[in-house]
Amino acid sequence: MDIIKTKFEDVVIIVPTVYGDQRGFFMETYNSVLFREYGIDINFVQDNHSLSEKAGTLRGLHYQLNPKAQMKLVRVTSGAIFDVVVDIRKGSPTYGQWGGYILTAENKRQLLIPKGFAHGFCTLVDNTEVQYKVDELYSSPHDRGIIWNDPSVGVEWPVNNPLLSEKDKQHPTLENADNNFELGVTI
Repeated sequence: MDIIKTKFEDVVIIVPTVYGDQRGFFMETYNSVLFREYGIDINFVQDNHSLSEKAGTLRGLHYQLNPKAQMKLVRVTSGAIFDVVVDIRKGSPTYGQWGGYILTAENKRQLLIPKGFAHGFCTLVDNTEVQYKVDELYSSPHDRGIIWNDPSVGVEWPVNNPLLSEKDKQHPTLENADNNFELGVTI
C-alpha cells in the first residue's frame, strides 16, 4: 500500500497493493492493522454503494454536521469519477479550497476524506459504481450540502450541465451553508 499526500492535511490517496495473474487480481481495500501502521485509525460502521447510469452524473457536495460527521474511504469498482473535496473547516488555511482526484476501477485508488470536508463526485463514464466506507451512520437531521457550482469555491467540474438530484440542486453556497466545523475542534 502506498499513501499519496494531497494539499489538504489528512486527505490522502491510498494506492492498494494489487496482486495479478492470469485469473485477474486480488487486493486488500481495507486492513485495520496496515492502516494503523500508516497512522490511519478508523472504525468504519457503514458501507455505501451507488450506481450512476449516465456519464455526467454529479452527486454532492455532501457532509454531515457534528456530532454525526463522517470520515469516508471512497473507491470506484466500475467506471471512473472526478472526486472532489472542499475544506469547510473554519479557521483552516485551506478553508473554501477544493481538490479534485480521478478515481477509476482501473487505477484502484481510494480517497480518504476526513471530517470537515464536503464531498462530491462526477461520473466520467456510463455505469459507474462507487463504494465507500464511513465511520458514522447516516443521520438525516445532520445531512447537509453545498451547491455544486458555488462560485466562491470554483470547482472545475468536467461538465457544465450535470445530471443532479432535486436535493443537490437546492443546496446553499458555502457562505450560507449550515456548518459547525472548526479547525482543531472536534465534537
